[in-house]
Amino acid sequence: MAAPIIKAGGNGRRRYRPLSEINVTPFVDVMLVLLIVFMVTAPLLTVGVPVDLPKTEAAQLTDQVEPLVITVRADGSIYLQETEVAADQLVPRLTAITGAKADTRIFVRGDRRIAYGSVMEVMGMVSAAGFTRVALLAELPEPPASATR
Repeated sequence: MAAPIIKAGGNGRRRYRPLSEINVTPFVDVMLVLLIVFMVTAPLLTVGVPVDLPKTEAAQLTDQVEPLVITVRADGSIYLQETEVAADQLVPRLTAITGAKADTRIFVRGDRRIAYGSVMEVMGMVSAAGFTRVALLAELPEPPASATR
């Protein structure tokens, strides 16, 4: 708060007149702090495609339902199980096969020579269709030759 201006009157009394200017420095300080807080927290709020990745030491599946497998080959072609499917027909076929059950397990396999973005596009289409249990498949590395002796 600014100090009032004091003037001496003709009769010897002092009159207080408030200063009518606004001090914006505290306001700017608060806004800068809020800006920094939002700049730090905004990247943490972005969420990618939820993925249920398999563990390296996989336990045996006890689920009686066979999961669906989507394969993306090196040439960019997409296969649902062993049948080639166009990209725009993938989601309708999945919905028809699963009966629109969102908790159906779906595995996505991608050739190691294909761009990562192509596999993520397929996973994005499946996730956007409402399927919640999508996982990436990978091969386990072969044990070193010295470990097999």
